[in-house]
Amino acid sequence: MIRRRLAAWLLGILAVHALAFLMVRATRGGPFDEERALPPETVAALREQYGLDDPMPLQYLRALRGLASLDFGPSLRYRDTEVRTLLADALPVSLGLGGGALLLALLVGCSAGLWAAARAGRAADHAVTVGATLLLALPNFVLAGFAVALFTFTLGWLPPAGNGGLRHFLLPCASLGLPLAAQIARLTRGAAREVWGSDAVRAARAQGLAPRTILLRFVLRPSLVPVVAFLGPATAALLTGSLVVEQVFALPGLGTHFVQAALNRDYTLALGVTVVYTALLGLCTLLADLLLARLDPRVEALS
Repeated sequence: MIRRRLAAWLLGILAVHALAFLMVRATRGGPFDEERALPPETVAALREQYGLDDPMPLQYLRALRGLASLDFGPSLRYRDTEVRTLLADALPVSLGLGGGALLLALLVGCSAGLWAAARAGRAADHAVTVGATLLLALPNFVLAGFAVALFTFTLGWLPPAGNGGLRHFLLPCASLGLPLAAQIARLTRGAAREVWGSDAVRAARAQGLAPRTILLRFVLRPSLVPVVAFLGPATAALLTGSLVVEQVFALPGLGTHFVQAALNRDYTLALGVTVVYTALLGLCTLLADLLLARLDPRVEALS
């Protein structure tokens, strides 16, 4: 049921929040460690200002109250800046990157998979299979390096980094989305091959229906079922892959803040980014399950 899934999503956020709270404070060092050591009285004043001298249970209760109001408190490294302000600025960048990569992956992967399935055993089918295997073998950062070398330094078509507009997102979205497109192409091809060999498609061919009509009426929807089922794990792959891609292309998204918060021991920022990632992953998985229930009548409805 949808209510049960939402309850599980909320409990998951609470559990991850608690674990992240303990883990960030268990790391060595502190948020006020500088290359040039601060005077002890300054460190003591900062810890008192941010409530880090309070007992751990009291700090956790304060963080839990902040979670209920989506207020994670001030950043410990970006002075005079609230964590929710940093997250509000970074979230559109990460959503744009992830959404663009997912759209590219679905368009390229589904199209390539259907195209290969319709030409099984021919050169086009082998080319799609080999291309998908190569893309799956390449890490995101290696693919990003090749893309920058080709389209920036060799051809001069696209900027290498930054957040200045749509052109700045083309290479990051391709680097993040193409390996996912390879996996979707393999899933789509396998499902489409099963449908192409079904009795319904044979009967449609015998009636003289055009290949395009057969594709849209009989093949497309069943071929999308495994793809939609894969969207939950795919979302996790996009979120984890964006950590590296945002660093490579200097995009000020959630991944960049997550890495910097871990390096700087910025407890509040690390906690906020972790909770946002967890919430996004849970929501995307829930939406994928709902869509799967609509596409496949054999799946029990969640509503």
